[in-house]
Order: sequence, then structure tokens, then C-alpha cells
Amino acid sequence: MSQLSQPKPYSYKYHELLTYIKNGSIKIPKFQREFVWEIEQSAKLLDSILKGYPIGTFIIWKTKHRLNNIKNLGGVNLPESPTGDYIQYVLDGQQRLASLFVAIEGLKINKGNNVIDYNEIFIDLTKDKDDSDQIVTSEKPENQSIKIYDLLNGGSQFFVDNYKEHLAKIDFYRLQFETYAFSAIDIVDYPIDKAVDVFTRINTTGKSLSLFEIMVATTYDEKTFDLAEKYEKLSKELNDVDYEIPDAALLQCISLNLVGDCTRKTILSLKKQDIIDCWDDVVNSIKDAVDYFQIEFQIPVSKILPYRSLIVPFSYFFYNHKSKPTPEQSKLLEEYFWDSSLTYRFQSAHESKLAQDSKKMDDIINNKRPLYDQKSQPNLAKEHIRDYWFSTGDSFCKAILCLFSSLNPRSFNTNRPVKLDNSWLVTTNSKNYHHFFPKSFLSKNMFSETQQNVISNITIVDDFLNKAVIRAKAPSDYMKNFQTDNPELSETMKTHLIDDLTNFGIMDDNYGKFLDKRSERIVDELQKKLHR
Repeated sequence: MSQLSQPKPYSYKYHELLTYIKNGSIKIPKFQREFVWEIEQSAKLLDSILKGYPIGTFIIWKTKHRLNNIKNLGGVNLPESPTGDYIQYVLDGQQRLASLFVAIEGLKINKGNNVIDYNEIFIDLTKDKDDSDQIVTSEKPENQSIKIYDLLNGGSQFFVDNYKEHLAKIDFYRLQFETYAFSAIDIVDYPIDKAVDVFTRINTTGKSLSLFEIMVATTYDEKTFDLAEKYEKLSKELNDVDYEIPDAALLQCISLNLVGDCTRKTILSLKKQDIIDCWDDVVNSIKDAVDYFQIEFQIPVSKILPYRSLIVPFSYFFYNHKSKPTPEQSKLLEEYFWDSSLTYRFQSAHESKLAQDSKKMDDIINNKRPLYDQKSQPNLAKEHIRDYWFSTGDSFCKAILCLFSSLNPRSFNTNRPVKLDNSWLVTTNSKNYHHFFPKSFLSKNMFSETQQNVISNITIVDDFLNKAVIRAKAPSDYMKNFQTDNPELSETMKTHLIDDLTNFGIMDDNYGKFLDKRSERIVDELQKKLHR
């Protein structure tokens, strides 16, 4: 492993800093915060400089690596860095440096609906330069004063015409600025992950950069590629079909498809051009995976996926297998999905498991059944499912919700397909989740919370039925009403794994019998999905 160079102390004069900003040699990386200092904070900084006080040290990362960076400050478009030259990225001191730039240039900054004019920073010329009071302010003093902008940009005749009695003080203040040594520490040729680590350690907000933020910076190409914009476009396209992909899963798709591994270390080591070159194919593979989930598995929305990581191995399959899966491959993909979902596959160490599962996908591509861990088989005991606590954050529950969805559940009163909505499926009390034996009814009949809120008592319904029609009624009561409204009710209920209202204990409100019968049907259907 190559040795990092030692940080080097350095000092800049203010005109050097301005020149470097204006010619593109000094840049503020995009992962830094936008300029947020108030004008009074900038005034205090300038006051410290005039008095010769230290203002802290800039940390500058010198590298030939080109990152996405802030391109406009105070309405001034900052040029791109000269090709082939070192670029100096500010890792610490961005707010101070930006304050200097906007004040000395007399710029205006838009903050929300307000425009802050940094030309309106003044030096009170009636105060002594050694006065402990602040002599640089953001409010115009009642006494004679001069703007910082005028101090640093005015000519001799301007000063004689307007400040004849204060020429000595003005010369002193100009000299203070021109000779002030801005302290800096340069780190040279650090790899991006090390430079980001430096930034994170000295970042006073305590907010660590996400892996995605790092990769946005390191893959940026000013002419052709902005990962943040690409991800935003992909997210919108997926949202239009009720699917979402986290930025972490996107990076895992890219890395697994490129090199068969997706740990943080591996992702950070990916070559920029490789990521750019594979982007379109990765996006297509993700869209193919979503199509497959929606069409073949009948999972219309992503919120009920047991793990969002599941999209990664399926992306790998479609990245490496461009044609439609064969019947045998479809069978093997179905087994993989349900085995992973029902065995808590990605509950921990999911990065290493994704790498392992890329090998399973290789087997499936070759029409070969992957090997599954015999020690980690799905628990499909009827008693286990009968009494399993319902939680939308639990992957086992989500797998059963996916099963319910795959049966194309129909509305009790109309026999029309139930519409699932991502925005309704986040919490256990979602409009789409109906306790078939309502909790209020069960409470009146002395059933405990743990007995009421089980997955085998959950059906997927329209929100209108759940909240306005069924409410706390006994199943025998509301089902009699639906028998009148829906002549196809018996077929409707089969889409909810309820084969017969009487045999399932519904018409005599026998909750125990209902749970027994329904959990049996859930087990039957899951075994079909697993092909075992």
C-alpha cells in the first residue's frame, strides 16, 4: 500500500485566493454544504482579518481527480479547472472562503425569497483600529464608514475625494488585507476515500458523507455524466410505476454487475469510466427486474418487497441475460425469490450475500438449480404462520403480503381488482391492510392483541371497504351484505385464500377455525412458489 504524503502547511494572500477561485484552480466540491453563512457572520470574519486575528486553517486537497463542484457563487459562473493541472478542493473552510469571495467581490446571494447584498458590509472609520468592539458590520454605521468592496477595489482618487480625513486608516486596512497570511494545510494526491475521510473527521456538522455522495463526486464528468442527475431520472421513471430503488441498491447493482462484488471497498475502487460505460445496461437491467416483479410475480408496488436488496440479484440476472427467461429459468428465479424472502436472507451481511447470490444467478442463467443452505429452510409450519405477528417491517410478513398480492386480490363488494398504493403500505394500519376478523370485534370477544394482529388474519382490500363499510362488524355480518352486493363472492374470496365462508368458520364467527384454515392455504401456496 502506497504511503500517503504528509500534510503540508502553506499560506495564501487574499489576492492569490481570489485568483485561484476565478481561474478555476480552487474548487468547492459539490458534497460540501451550500453557502449558508449570514452576512453578519461574514462581517465578523472580515473584522478578525482587519485586526490580524487568526481565522482558522483551510484544508486544501490537491489532486488531478476531477469532482463535481459548485459552479456558481453569488451569480458569478466559476470556470472549469484547467485540463491536466492540479485542482485544489476545499475540504474545510468553505464558508470562510466563500465569505471572503462574495464580500470582496460585492456579490448578491439568493437565499430563499431574500437577496443578501454582500456589498453592504461596512468599516466604521471613526473607531480606532485597536478597538475591541467590532468595526466591520453588516449595518451602515451612523458615523462615516467605507464599504469593504470600496476599500479593496477603489482607486487613490476615489479615496482622496471621499475619505480625505481617513486616508491613513484606509491605507492601513488595505495593507492588512493585502498582507494577511491565510493559513492552509495542503494534502496532495490523496485517494478520494481518504480525502473524504479527512472531510468527515473535520466536518463540524458531524454528518458523514454517504457512499452515494462520494460516488457522485468521484464519477462526475462535466461533459457527459452526473450520477446524481442520472439517479434522479431513474427514480422518477420507477416512481411512475410505483417502484423505488435506494441509492445504495443502485450502487450495488452497478458493482455486482461489473465485478461480482458490492462491498463499500469494492464500490469505491470502481473505475469512473467503467461506471459511465455500463450505466445504460445497468438501468435497463433494473427496469427489467421491476417488470419481472410486476408481471411474473404480480407484485405491483415496491413497498411490500421483503427486501429492497432483492432488486440487485435480479438486475444481475438481466444484465447478464438479455433475453426473456426460459420456463426453467423462470421456475428457478421464482424459487430464489421466495427462498430469500422467507429465510431472512438479507437481514444481515447483505453485501456478502449478494456476491454469493450472483453465483446463484450464474447457475440459473445456465439452467442449473442453485444450492440452498439446508440449515436455513423456510419455516412453513402451519402453527408458525397461524400465529405470526403482523408487521410491515418484517420480511417474512412482507413475503406473505407479496403472496397475497400475487393472487390478484379482488374487492369483496365488486369483484374488481384491489388497487395497491405505495403511499398506503408503509405502516401496519395502512388503508390496504384489513384484519378480516376486525380487531375491535376480537377485543370485545376477549382475544388479546397478540392473537388479533397475526398475518393469517390479514387481507388486502380497498381503503373504502376497510374504513367505511367493514369497520368493527363481525365477519358473518359484513359477509352477508357482500353476498348480496357481489354474486361472485365465492370466487372473490378465493383470491384471498379463503375457499369457503362456512368451512372457514366465517359465518359463525369462529376465529380459531378461520386461522387454522387460512394458514393451511397460505402454506399450500408458498410451497407451490418454492417448487418443493
